[in-house]
Amino acid sequence: MAGAGLRAVARRWLPCGGHGGPRAASSSPSCPGCGPPGPGVQCPGAPRFAPAPAPTGGAELGAHLWARYQDMRKLVHDLLPPEVCSLLNPAAIYANNEISLRDVEVYGFDYDYTLAQYADALHPEIFTAARDILIEHYKYPEGIRKYDYNPSFAIRGLHYDIQKSLLMKIDAFHYVQLGTAYSLGSGPLWTDEVCVPPRGLQPVPDEEVIDLYGGTQHIPLYQMSGFYGKGPSIKQFMDIFSLPEMALLSCVVDYFLGHGLEFDQAHLYKDVTDAIRDVHVKGLMYQWIERDMEKYILRGDETFAVLSRLVAHGKQLFLITNSPFSFVDKGMRHMVGPDWRQLFDVVIVQADKPSFFTDRRKPFRKLDEKGSLQWDRITSLEKGKIYRQGNLFDFLRLTEWRGPRVLYFGDHLYSDLADLMLRHGWRTGAIIPELEREIRIINTEQYMHSLTWQQALTGLLERMQTYQDAESRQVLAAWMKERQELRCITKALFNAQFGSIFRTFHNPTYFSRRLVRFSDLYMASLSCLLNYRVDFTFYPRRTPLQHEAPLWMDQLCTGCMKTPFLGDMAHIR
Repeated sequence: MAGAGLRAVARRWLPCGGHGGPRAASSSPSCPGCGPPGPGVQCPGAPRFAPAPAPTGGAELGAHLWARYQDMRKLVHDLLPPEVCSLLNPAAIYANNEISLRDVEVYGFDYDYTLAQYADALHPEIFTAARDILIEHYKYPEGIRKYDYNPSFAIRGLHYDIQKSLLMKIDAFHYVQLGTAYSLGSGPLWTDEVCVPPRGLQPVPDEEVIDLYGGTQHIPLYQMSGFYGKGPSIKQFMDIFSLPEMALLSCVVDYFLGHGLEFDQAHLYKDVTDAIRDVHVKGLMYQWIERDMEKYILRGDETFAVLSRLVAHGKQLFLITNSPFSFVDKGMRHMVGPDWRQLFDVVIVQADKPSFFTDRRKPFRKLDEKGSLQWDRITSLEKGKIYRQGNLFDFLRLTEWRGPRVLYFGDHLYSDLADLMLRHGWRTGAIIPELEREIRIINTEQYMHSLTWQQALTGLLERMQTYQDAESRQVLAAWMKERQELRCITKALFNAQFGSIFRTFHNPTYFSRRLVRFSDLYMASLSCLLNYRVDFTFYPRRTPLQHEAPLWMDQLCTGCMKTPFLGDMAHIR
């Protein structure tokens, strides 16, 4: 990778630790890579002799800054040969925590979007059905029927402030990413001093977002979504099924605003959420999938290969899903075959997660071959039998499957994984279908070059801000403008409105923070397991902390290193 090349070159010029000892000669007492040190500060890169002075100001200093800029452009160009792209494997498994599959004896699975991966064609079906439910059962205006599903509007992991009617992207530190807040309000949004006019499906200007939250873009912890993504007034759209929900919410608000109709934001939000829920409760989604499994179910052969491989290596398997047995049975027959139940030691349907993991009161019930409930007292969980509801505490007591010997896979970070990791010590794997597309974008030459130059430019800004004469401030302002343009370019590669589900401009998203907290492993699909031995050990990469990273691009290119060695770096290619 480019970073590896950078680090290799840097080791020739910096001693271990980055301070003291011999280093490349600098042409000014302040080290041109750093700019002049502040009062009482000695740059560690400054040589211990008296070289020629740096420019002192005016046009000469401006020319000096632009010369550093051009040096940096050349450095970035030379460090990014064509083969530097396409380095990440979309079918890889990524580790947040060290885990050895050799120690895992029991594998558990959710069903929807875990064992069964669904095509994106399902989303417009959910949107259309929920839209029609709003019109026919909730008596919403007929004109809403003109709206169709927009697959490119929203991404997973966004937050919705019900009272302020803002759909927004929030980072790991609870800050709204400016430029990613969309107002879905029914009328003027009032703050203590400012009235913001309504904007349906339009971005809210940065200054208005800050005014709405009392002069800051930070969302306090007590207002943020709770443990399961639902706060007092802010909800996080965490699962994949929420994509049509966000699209429908946006369209309904747009219609009401466009026709001057008054409505209550909280009531509308509840109606849209209930309509989406009805699509599932009434079994409409199950009917569509059962009618055309070839269209909606992806990677069925790979699911069969994963399960068969695990069983062949002596692993025990179980299934815990909220879906009904008839639906799961038809899907598993399609993917695995009529004897699919023989692969699993325990099968639990309609589990009512996440309460399955926390509520001790719900007992297990057995289903007969026709799916009817039996009244037998459950004293053991038998292989080949089907159980409904129940709770994890009885499950642990009856199976004695505990702790890190169990690895459970699911797609919902809250409903599937959070309790298992935090309360019960199971190992967890998150299935993130969007990961495959995002890695393919990261592998593009456009993304790699834009991001690397953005990091280099950020380093220049950080180091050269010590120059504060009028000419230098103009140069720095031009760099800041270019940096912002680069950030917008990389954001739009993923989604024009909200960017990547994993990052804001620089920080991890709130979604990423939860992903790291609640999962040992994450991958695009369960089929990624086929690329690894069943005794493989996953080691998380040691990503440097801020004080551990002296050789990242933004610091290498403008830190205590000069760039006369550009011509000496051809060996990197």
